[in-house]
Amino acid sequence: MDKFAFFTLLLLLPWTVLLSQGPPIFTDTPIMLGLEGGGMRTFGKYVKKENTKIYIQPIALPFNLRANWQIGTILPLTGKWPGNAQGQFGLGDVKIFTKYQLHSWNGKGKTFRTLIKLTQSFPSGAPPLGSGNWTTSLGLVSGLINLKYGLYANLNYQRSSGPNPDKLTYNLALAYPLLPQQYPPKQLNVYLEFNGSYVSRLQQNIYFLSPGFQWIQGRKFLIETGLQIPLREDVEENAHTRFAFLLGLRALLF
Repeated sequence: MDKFAFFTLLLLLPWTVLLSQGPPIFTDTPIMLGLEGGGMRTFGKYVKKENTKIYIQPIALPFNLRANWQIGTILPLTGKWPGNAQGQFGLGDVKIFTKYQLHSWNGKGKTFRTLIKLTQSFPSGAPPLGSGNWTTSLGLVSGLINLKYGLYANLNYQRSSGPNPDKLTYNLALAYPLLPQQYPPKQLNVYLEFNGSYVSRLQQNIYFLSPGFQWIQGRKFLIETGLQIPLREDVEENAHTRFAFLLGLRALLF
């Protein structure tokens, strides 16, 4: 390797690490990549419950105002088919969100970042496709990423204007890249995630174990898939989740 290529690699190494370990599939990420531009994420998520089948197709459009500040909106298309009854499909509750980076530490081939995220949900979808309530969520998102792995953690508190009780959600994710680091990125990441929520008023715990895979091709495109397996659900017997499956893509638009 000549000197020019060597020093170019040193300059690109932090970005190579961030780009080749894409964001977790079911857990939020503190990485905004410092790009003053916009992106898109969409996926199809199929949820099979004991008495209901649910399909969710959100379209998320984030836009970076600055390297440490992001805004965005989520437009969810939702379908529900309870038992043998006629199903419904349409717009769910639209969300807007903002992320602001609180802390960033970068070392050689590694980074640790933390941000705060505020999300507002509007009752745009008629029940049962929407909640019928205004919902505000405030969360903390952290991540440690290096050449060998990525660790992510989220903690989020959600408050509703209607009769729905407040909810605490928490997520943990481990990312492991299967291919050598390279630039432009070409990587296959494997994820193991733990997704949980707790409703204190109902003494209700819900846990999922969520393995998944992510293929990154270049710096502007990735596809991902994951499976959520219920570990515990303190809900009525006929409302238990059998599994949830997700297939989606993300792209940097400009």
